[in-house]
Amino acid sequence: MGLLKYTIFRFLQSIPVLLGISVIVFALANLGPGDPVRMMLHGQEYDQEMVEAIEARYGLDRPVHERYLTYMAGIFQGDLGESIHRNRTVLGLMGDRIAPTLLLVLSAYAFALATSIPLGILAAKRRNKPEDHVSRIIALIGVSTPSFWIGIMLILLFAVTLGWLPSSGLVYPWRTPADYRGIGSYPELYYETIRHLLLPMIALGTLQMATLMRVERTQMIDSLQKDYVKLARAYGISERTILRKHAFQVAQLPVITIVGLNLSTAIGGAVLTEYVFNINGMGRLFIESIDQNDYQVTMGITMLLATLFVIGVIITDIAYAYVDPRVTYGESE
Repeated sequence: MGLLKYTIFRFLQSIPVLLGISVIVFALANLGPGDPVRMMLHGQEYDQEMVEAIEARYGLDRPVHERYLTYMAGIFQGDLGESIHRNRTVLGLMGDRIAPTLLLVLSAYAFALATSIPLGILAAKRRNKPEDHVSRIIALIGVSTPSFWIGIMLILLFAVTLGWLPSSGLVYPWRTPADYRGIGSYPELYYETIRHLLLPMIALGTLQMATLMRVERTQMIDSLQKDYVKLARAYGISERTILRKHAFQVAQLPVITIVGLNLSTAIGGAVLTEYVFNINGMGRLFIESIDQNDYQVTMGITMLLATLFVIGVIITDIAYAYVDPRVTYGESE
């Protein structure tokens, strides 16, 4: 099976998965406790006629199965509905919030990859030596510590105690210096972006770094014990060449799997980090929509995350075959 055919086949396989997710999330969002209309009118004077008019406007007076079919028909036309509380389209709200979230998640992953792979290789090369023990302790702390707690500790140390870095907000590099007070040029703008991004990036990326480092170490140790590596050593090939050409590439398959699967879930993990650092991203919007029973926004964000996850899995499978020629595109043995 060729690459194009295999990719199309995997995308077709993902359709029932996404449909199943949409049914479950729609049922949970619409059958749960709470009345979004009365929550929206909380603190205002209203009567039953006004409530019924708002329910009719957003289709909340119809049976759940009709609302679901209407919602799915809208998705196929590129319409995710309208927010009940913000009087804006869901696509417009998500478009405003997705850029800060992507900036945070991608920078956190860049931090995780830049630190985990060298540490994993070093730990494998220096197995049971002090460098290995230090790397394993760092990984254990990273895996067992929640991101929001790391964020709070970073704020207390670097923002409150030392005063080196800001504790909240984000300076967006795609805006102009005139949009911010005290910033007069683009170099200053990018410098402030990095300063504001450092703490949330480390808070969110520490878990990914620890997970990837443990996998990298394990796979590199396994690769370095293979027969072909022993044969290469017997031929007098340098240890640097063995690491780079013979052990490293094979050891990356599980790492690619972890990266592909966790990249989309990391967007969900950004929810608490955005709250801790007061970043106006998708995670914050998701929490607010759940708190306000804003069904359309909750559904829109959930479907986006599910789609990203499925795409991440498919890209991971394709990358597998690219890195390791032994892996085929769905062919039988």
